[in-house]
Amino acid sequence: MARAGLTAERLTQAAAELADELGFHNLTVSALARRFGVKPAALYSHVRDAQELRVRVAVLALAELAERAAAALAGRAGKDALVAFADAYRGYAKEHPGRYAAAQIQLDDETAYASAARRHAEMTRAILRGYDLPEPAQTDAVRMLGSMFHGFVSLETQGGFSRTPREVDVSWARTLDALDSVLRNWPPDE
Repeated sequence: MARAGLTAERLTQAAAELADELGFHNLTVSALARRFGVKPAALYSHVRDAQELRVRVAVLALAELAERAAAALAGRAGKDALVAFADAYRGYAKEHPGRYAAAQIQLDDETAYASAARRHAEMTRAILRGYDLPEPAQTDAVRMLGSMFHGFVSLETQGGFSRTPREVDVSWARTLDALDSVLRNWPPDE
């Protein structure tokens, strides 16, 4: 029988908080059980195993990040949209490092399709409409933006920029200026 008060949703939220505290790769059913003061067996009526728990955190993180990005994008276009989206992405990663790491895991096709992952791609394509990029350039630009955002944020959160005198926020702003310039001057397909 399920322990009173424990639900899949409550466990997922607590697991997300734990991932932010301990790191996503340190998230286990045992650690979550300790959070609730129960034995791990008490959680198995709500979550099958650690992999399912991690997938649930990933799906939650994708949804949270999509909500944040959508709110930031509202009413914006062009460079303003690009900067708002990028800042929402970076802010979420810095505030929720474990959830951000979870959002990067490979999901099976069915889970990915049902999650907010598609919404992220749609928002990125909406930004790119402001730059009037046709396909296949739009797909290339989506990949470039995702790579740049993830690369910068990953390096920043892992301390990769800590030994340089230039402020990270200045580099971030200059990088977004450069991306805007690239998007406005996208080279034609040959």
